[in-house]
Amino acid sequence: MSINLEKAAKEKGIRYFLISFTDLFGVVRSKLVPAGAIKEMQKNGAGFAGFAAHLDMTPADSDMFGLPDSDRLIQLPWKSEVGWLPSDIFLDGKIVDHGPRTVLKNVLVEANKKGYLINTGVECEYFVLTPEGTAVADQSDIQPKPCYDQQALMRRYDLIAEICDHMQTLGWGPYQNDHEDANGQFEMNWDYSEALTTADRHSFFKYMTKTIAEKHGFRATFMPKPIQSLTGNGCHAHVSVWSKDGKTNLMEDAKGELGLSKLAYHFIGGLLKHAESLAAITNPVVNSYKRINAPRTTSGATWSPNTVTYSGNNRTHMIRIPDSDRIEVRLADGAANPYLLQAAIIGAGFWGIENRSDPGKRLDIDMYAEGHTIKDAPKLPLNMLDAIRAFQKNKTMRSILGDEFADSYVKLKMEEWNSYMQHFSEWERQNALDV
Repeated sequence: MSINLEKAAKEKGIRYFLISFTDLFGVVRSKLVPAGAIKEMQKNGAGFAGFAAHLDMTPADSDMFGLPDSDRLIQLPWKSEVGWLPSDIFLDGKIVDHGPRTVLKNVLVEANKKGYLINTGVECEYFVLTPEGTAVADQSDIQPKPCYDQQALMRRYDLIAEICDHMQTLGWGPYQNDHEDANGQFEMNWDYSEALTTADRHSFFKYMTKTIAEKHGFRATFMPKPIQSLTGNGCHAHVSVWSKDGKTNLMEDAKGELGLSKLAYHFIGGLLKHAESLAAITNPVVNSYKRINAPRTTSGATWSPNTVTYSGNNRTHMIRIPDSDRIEVRLADGAANPYLLQAAIIGAGFWGIENRSDPGKRLDIDMYAEGHTIKDAPKLPLNMLDAIRAFQKNKTMRSILGDEFADSYVKLKMEEWNSYMQHFSEWERQNALDV
């Protein structure tokens, strides 16, 4: 039974609702709706011009409507008079199939039909920068190995504690906060949930973090590689497959290798098989490829993969097996669309299960130091164009995520690439002016 938003507004003291949807590029678009109008909006949705967002529409298209998912209402802990609502988008009375939240919901419906429930979690890394976004905000954060640095962590106590307090208020189960491997970089972890819930929370977390950072006079960014010499922002995803009733973790098998079941290894096999195409979703911007193909950073390691391999509890591979209850996919970065990230990983993994995909031999070497000794390990794309082309050609991933989505995504991402290629950089002038 859906929540009656008009009634909820009166009971919770909500004056305004943010009816929001996430476009193909991961940008959250919203209408601010007064509580007095929410009854109509809950029935018919809030109107948007789809062409004004990163969606595959034209100025001639009809109004698009965001129909709020009332069961996912989040009351802003720092401004309780506002309620945030993720929505699904409709055009001419029909669901927009290339809407990212719809893409994920469709993937989850297929998994549910097969008797599976998917639980996931994300590790969202971000930088705290000056308001201009050009430098780390903490000028004293200069350690060559700043990860877990207590002093630097506690200098940002007020910011981090406020965000964590909000997550506790929301019931997300936050359990640790740390200074990450780059100067000015942090990570905050909360409990795993069913995949759609994780995606909604991921989207809201980014909004919340940026908002609270602004309140404290800083700028928070999830950009994959905002500072050239430092480790980039990853968005590692943890995945487990459960029985439909949520009682049994089907990835666990006490007799299996590293405690994982055959189903888990087939899931890994699907991810490895489609990794090159996955990158178009998990690493969706030009800057993404400055992270996954980066030289050593000032800390000594990038902590990001560049080859399609898996291992046990070893962070130098694309897929890590940290425990017997889940796998960790280390490919994605902070620019990943929260909904498409989940959809692509789950879709590829389930293709692996259905096709009993063999992930091959596990590698336990340090890929940063010894990766050159593995001659047959596939490489990840070197740039966004290679990733887009791989995705465009991959009939399996197109089918999993939907042809309408695939066509729209490739179209808009190619426009983005072409825009990038029209940009002239100082590097080009320095290296080609006198040829």
